[in-house]
Amino acid sequence: MNCIIVDDEEMSRTIVKHFVEQTSSLQLLRVYKDAIEASNFLRENPVDLLFLDVEMPKMSGIDLLKVLTTRPEVILITSKTEHAVEAFEYSVTDYLVKPITYPRFLQAVEKARQKLEGRGVQPEPPIDIYIRTDSKIVKVSLKDLLYVEALTDYVVLHTEQNQYIAHSSMKGIEKKLTAREFIRIHRSYIVNLTKIDSIKKLSVLINKKSIPIGTSYKEGFIKRLNIL
Repeated sequence: MNCIIVDDEEMSRTIVKHFVEQTSSLQLLRVYKDAIEASNFLRENPVDLLFLDVEMPKMSGIDLLKVLTTRPEVILITSKTEHAVEAFEYSVTDYLVKPITYPRFLQAVEKARQKLEGRGVQPEPPIDIYIRTDSKIVKVSLKDLLYVEALTDYVVLHTEQNQYIAHSSMKGIEKKLTAREFIRIHRSYIVNLTKIDSIKKLSVLINKKSIPIGTSYKEGFIKRLNIL
């Protein structure tokens, strides 16, 4: 994680800088004794973690948090505890009270690391889709879905055993089929890549059904294939 330190007290800056240098997961970009200078840097540079003193002249640490539109993970540093409630209103990662110990510093850094990793976690795609048909709602497992076919104002979902008709546009069903194995290969067809038996120049074969490949979809389709 790259980081910066913002603290008007020289001793505090020195201690935090030493702790950062002792921690292999951290890379120090800048050290500031003024929150105004730090705000200019933060507006123009991506920073993962900010070690921020609360009590500073001209602009306090809380004031800095208020003006940042894009905020890194923040570990506040202060000699007073009364700022804690206000600090956590800004979703800071942790709150260190001086004098800071290295074990407590590491604990705060680990919280920041976990939060940063969590930002990149994508939700798991759904494994089922539910179709409203007649007077009931039917569950269709996506692993069983062969392809989807457009039919005027409806779509037909084809599995090996059944066909399900749903009132939807192709764009609407595409938003539901977020799993990576599904791809649109024609304005009227979405296919399950794992169900393709063979591919000809302008069509694919799925369960003995020949499905056309639209010219405008061909390049994107070919890029998705794991061709030797």
